[in-house]
Amino acid sequence: MYINKKFQNLIDLAKQKNDDYKKAKPFPHIVIDNLFDEILLDKVLNEFPENINQIGDKFDNKVEKKLSLNNTNKFSLETNNFINYLNSEQFINFLQNITNIEEKLIPDPYLIGGGLHELREKGYLNVHADFNVHPTMKLDRRLNLLIYLNKDWKNEYGGSLELWDKNMKKCEKKIVPYFNKVVIFSTTD
Repeated sequence: MYINKKFQNLIDLAKQKNDDYKKAKPFPHIVIDNLFDEILLDKVLNEFPENINQIGDKFDNKVEKKLSLNNTNKFSLETNNFINYLNSEQFINFLQNITNIEEKLIPDPYLIGGGLHELREKGYLNVHADFNVHPTMKLDRRLNLLIYLNKDWKNEYGGSLELWDKNMKKCEKKIVPYFNKVVIFSTTD
């Protein structure tokens, strides 16, 4: 099973949390600790490609310095199965219910901006707004889902996810990227 046993009824969880999601500042979002089964995420982490710098994409510009892999042919079986679950009707319905987005959500089979990401020493993601129109499907990108796999994370590493105001002038919330921390947030123009 993919979901932590204490969250087996995702629709109930979504109904409990959707008001928190809508009212969150600086924009709609929710942070959920330990949503996924820890054994499953341990497997995904243990199978994380050590050679992502050779088989994935490298980004090194003003906005980001990171490694990324969205080619499912290069994922482990466990990772592929997990991502398929995240794109499943059951999980998409959970996202639909927690966010109250009226239009039916459509998962991204291309994982544009998705998949596996790694920031190594001196890596960064500067303050930015993500793209909001899918380059291939030409649909509005409505949500981001982040699942952190950082074991033994120390606050002195920095690297918290910062949620900034619309003008990108002030950080309004910091989220420390501990293992099995899930962040779901709306994306708009």
